[in-house]
Amino acid sequence: MIDYLTYYYKRGTEPFRSLSALSDEEATKIMGELCDDTPFGIRFKDPVQYMRNRRQAEQWVREKFIAKGGQPRYAYPIPMVLGASEWMVKNSPDPGAHGEIRIPLSVFTEYDVSFTYPDSMISLWFGREKPIEYYQPEYHGKVFTVSEILLIVESKGLPEEEWKISLPKNFAPYIEAQVWNHEPLLEYKRQLYNGK
Repeated sequence: MIDYLTYYYKRGTEPFRSLSALSDEEATKIMGELCDDTPFGIRFKDPVQYMRNRRQAEQWVREKFIAKGGQPRYAYPIPMVLGASEWMVKNSPDPGAHGEIRIPLSVFTEYDVSFTYPDSMISLWFGREKPIEYYQPEYHGKVFTVSEILLIVESKGLPEEEWKISLPKNFAPYIEAQVWNHEPLLEYKRQLYNGK
């Protein structure tokens, strides 16, 4: 049973940050620094469009999660991965500084975390456009609770390991977790800075 979330970040930078917490000006500056031709950086080629799509996807997830009983404590989530993702490790833009923080699902409640497959922006897009070569109606355009996603994983495994998936190579094939209660993350941040 998969019982943890993973946060991927560049070592030496502050974890559990989100572009959505910043002003458009601040976010655009950071996206300019991150923009390159890797699967991570290419999404920032058009920062205005990216932030518009990102905020739209976050609002969509938030509303769907609330409709299922979710209780978001923040206007935006901290995105993480259910279990682990080889794709994230393999495509890290700076392998020498690649960092991971694993957090047990047990520190969150059913009301704190929502899930999409793949990430929320792609799921929303596929759910709307229904591209023939990629669209999977049982997953795309849907928001899942922790109990719902764990039932899927229990029967099918994780997407990168056991699903017959069809995604463009630059699209991450993991299940994204959206953490809407940031408080449990603070203890992990403190441990990181205290060297524990």
